[in-house]
Amino acid sequence: METFKSFAQSLEKINEGNFEDIAFRVFHFQAVNNPIYKRYLECLECEIDKISKLDQIPFLPISFFKSQTVKSGIWEPCAEFSSSGTTGNQTSKHQVFDLDYYRVHSGNSFKHFFGDIGYFHFLALLPSYLERNGSSLIEMLNHFITLSKSEHSGFYLHNHNELVDKLIKLKSDKRKVILWGVSFALLDLAESFELDLSHCIIIETGGMKGRRREWIREELHEYLTRRFNVKVIYSEYGMTELMSQAYSMGAGHYQCVPSMKVIIRNMNDPFEVLPVGRTGGVNIIDLANFHSCSFIETQDLGSINEQGYFEVLGRMDNSDIRGCNLLVG
Repeated sequence: METFKSFAQSLEKINEGNFEDIAFRVFHFQAVNNPIYKRYLECLECEIDKISKLDQIPFLPISFFKSQTVKSGIWEPCAEFSSSGTTGNQTSKHQVFDLDYYRVHSGNSFKHFFGDIGYFHFLALLPSYLERNGSSLIEMLNHFITLSKSEHSGFYLHNHNELVDKLIKLKSDKRKVILWGVSFALLDLAESFELDLSHCIIIETGGMKGRRREWIREELHEYLTRRFNVKVIYSEYGMTELMSQAYSMGAGHYQCVPSMKVIIRNMNDPFEVLPVGRTGGVNIIDLANFHSCSFIETQDLGSINEQGYFEVLGRMDNSDIRGCNLLVG
């Protein structure tokens, strides 16, 4: 019998060679122990024992997180993550079995791309997330701020002058500064101040949250690099329904952490996998979601390049704008 502990231990050692084996273990566990996913597979008349490839596994539409409690096994949640949504729209809910697990996993994911958290000061400009409860991003950044053990790390709402003073003060500090901001807040900052942030890593996450018109990502990044005097703008891709995050290191394509894999599906046939370079719906395998569902059919449009990195190109028609880095051109 698989347990959450055994899955968590498997994640610590996951690599390209054993990803598929662990994915099938998680699939067979969730196909039996997740009532919503089990019922969905039954409706599809899916013969579980005949599935032999990852791209044959059915992905659960992400909309189920809005209307159902998506859980594998019987346990009491210690927290609930919720999406921001827009006024009048139903939000997604993700039950969390262990916040410490999420904190450690998100920290390991960050370290995979950027190095030890203790090397950085974290300045978080996330007003739309701070103004509500249940944000997984706030939980993650709060953990990073705590681990950094920096008296300078912290959250900022609308106090831009205080943030600018802090950025200038840290310019000669031996630690690197990470300015982590929601897109509309970074634009507000860039329009109000022309700053030399060449000593910073700037990570943008989230769209305009209804505060401003949506920008094409390339347009947004070009403007921010010019105003902040940096070579690239980094991005984080995450969402309420996922325990893992992906990061773009400035080239517009996201790299997955070892626990994630992206598959592009045909929008007219959700069971057809598209080849490299073709645009379609983004399916995500997140093995860190072993307590909920690891096989998610998102409402994002995207493609995968030859290096295996994925690009988010927008949202499907009739889907609400939400989550991290969902900019629509």
